[in-house]
Amino acid sequence: METLSAKRRFYDRGLRFLLYLCGAVTCALLLFLIVYVFYRGLGNISWEFLTTQKSYINKTDGILPNILNTLYIICFSMVIVLPLGVGAAIYLTEYASNRKLVAVIEFATETLTGIPSIIFGLVGMLFFAQLLGFGYGIMAGGLTLVVMILPTIVRTTQEALKTVPQSYREGALGLGAGKWRMVRTVVLPNAVDGIVTGCILAVGRIVGESAALLFTAGMGGVVSNFLDAMHTSSGTLSVALYVYVTEYANVDLALAIGAVLMIITLVINLAASLVGRRVKNKQ
Repeated sequence: METLSAKRRFYDRGLRFLLYLCGAVTCALLLFLIVYVFYRGLGNISWEFLTTQKSYINKTDGILPNILNTLYIICFSMVIVLPLGVGAAIYLTEYASNRKLVAVIEFATETLTGIPSIIFGLVGMLFFAQLLGFGYGIMAGGLTLVVMILPTIVRTTQEALKTVPQSYREGALGLGAGKWRMVRTVVLPNAVDGIVTGCILAVGRIVGESAALLFTAGMGGVVSNFLDAMHTSSGTLSVALYVYVTEYANVDLALAIGAVLMIITLVINLAASLVGRRVKNKQ
């Protein structure tokens, strides 16, 4: 018995060590990536780089249009996808009674998640840019991204809603609340952390996407307001990074753009987390 107990303790300690090792390696890789990009990129970032556009006449390599286009496409995509994704998740989790239909929709969303982004780009170019006549710009690119990130919002919101204890629902209904009031005042506030996580993943997908946007949003680098950018070729930061590496062979400026991308993503994620906490604390 003592030998068997010693073997079990050795086995448990070995598995625990492997788990810690896997976690440490993952954190080390992430830390190395962040440190390397900032180390190579921050030195090339200047006020002129952030506030001008690329110009052969003025001899500037600015990314202001790309920063604005990135913010435009984030706002446009999230405004559309959040109501659609959260609403679909609420229906599938709280209202849908046909389990077969729910299973089919969940399978479809999981399948969409695995489709390569360049396929979305080609379909978006053919459907939004050409068939519907939107042309290259934030609208075509944003709608393509909506289709891409919708499964992420739906699935993460569904999982967040499922984690809310059933007793919360029964208690709200027992106190006389209607179905929608129960969902709005009890279920959603308790699932806000999962919804925020879905938003963070969606924003990460948006700012990191380049293949689909090359075919839909374009590579334009001219400063435009939001309305003009809807139907004007508008390259985001990820597209600009791709262009600087492939066309200009300027890795240093590409890493600088990567550092800016990481900073923007971090700021947006922190803002989303703060909003989620405030919404949860108010309930």
